[in-house]
Amino acid sequence: MTYPAATTTVGKADGEGPIPIETTASTVDDEPPTSASAQKHGQPELIGTSDGDYGNGEQTTVEDLERKSGGWFAYFRTRGFYIVLVLGQILALANTSTSTLTQLLSIEGTSIPAFQTFFNYVLLNIVYTGYTIYRYGFKKWGKLILKDGWRYFILAFLDVEGNYFVVLAYRYTTILSAQLINFWAIVVVVIISFIFLRVRYHWTQVLGILVCCGGMGILLASDHITGSNGGYAPQQLKGDLFALLAATFYGLSNCYEEFFVSKRPLYEVVGQLGFWGMLINGTQAGIFDRAAFRSAVWNGKVGGYLTGYTLILFMFYTLAPIMFRLASAAFFNISLLTGNFWGVVIGIKVFHLHIYYLYPIAFVLIILGLFVYFIANTVFADAKKPWLGENQELGVSGVGTAKRRVERPDVLV
Repeated sequence: MTYPAATTTVGKADGEGPIPIETTASTVDDEPPTSASAQKHGQPELIGTSDGDYGNGEQTTVEDLERKSGGWFAYFRTRGFYIVLVLGQILALANTSTSTLTQLLSIEGTSIPAFQTFFNYVLLNIVYTGYTIYRYGFKKWGKLILKDGWRYFILAFLDVEGNYFVVLAYRYTTILSAQLINFWAIVVVVIISFIFLRVRYHWTQVLGILVCCGGMGILLASDHITGSNGGYAPQQLKGDLFALLAATFYGLSNCYEEFFVSKRPLYEVVGQLGFWGMLINGTQAGIFDRAAFRSAVWNGKVGGYLTGYTLILFMFYTLAPIMFRLASAAFFNISLLTGNFWGVVIGIKVFHLHIYYLYPIAFVLIILGLFVYFIANTVFADAKKPWLGENQELGVSGVGTAKRRVERPDVLV
């Protein structure tokens, strides 16, 4: 799922409405930039801090804080690291839970991949587009649609197709093969971030990614040894191609969403994702899921599973953008690698599975890789986005951003 954002603290809107992504952001909490702020932007902005650890009221910048609190293991001394670590596992558990509910729906005789996800987009649209209209008003929201709608349409399209093709992949190929190909999403994220977002990875970050992938490799080897890799697949090549396509869509959508939430309010981005996703997904479901919808089984269990699936996926889509701000699309993806372990933990109760001895080893190795990834990072780690300028002057100040943490060092995120 993407990526499959909790109510944010926002400031008072005083601009003439949303403006294009490329302009500078205001310094109020999670609020879109105003035209005035864009015109006044010049040299890197100096941010005043409150009395506290960073200067007793002196003017300071992101660079100043990095110099004062730099060095190896610096990020481990911040609460942000532990928040990111826990958030990543919450997302991995949520992602695994939706997969489990999809399996339970299939067991009941209900397999409607596009329509199943439609309810999530509807809920995202109701909650976050509703709040966006409350903040902007219909006139400003209409301007947002006309000016930036095409950008959000692309984001939603990537997200919807990633979800759709991964379901098709599992129909035609083995679980082991599909999971191996899903590594491609990490590769796509790293390449896109490096080329287009100007992200430069430290060698310890690359090592952390490789350690996490090694842990995932042990999980897949365990599945193969125990014979839980899905068995024979009569159309494996077709399924593998679908899995490769899904992983590509996921990687692209992750990077695109990370870019969006660094510059725009969370409620706007998630609301637009829900709005356009609902339209795209609804159209796709109407075309491809009609026969499956008519033949599906409808009973109390199916209703419960669909409700649980929608609510968990809604939570996933709500929290993922916060992860993109606090960390990055790359860290988001390697955090999800523990999903197989959580899947077995859930499966012990739901499907009466047993934990093979390699699973705990693999889980520890992936968690170790997450620590290695941040071992040489500054106090801001991946929250400092290279495309926002040295002092993040091009970014929004909102939940999870480095800019907000400089302005308000006492906030939790």
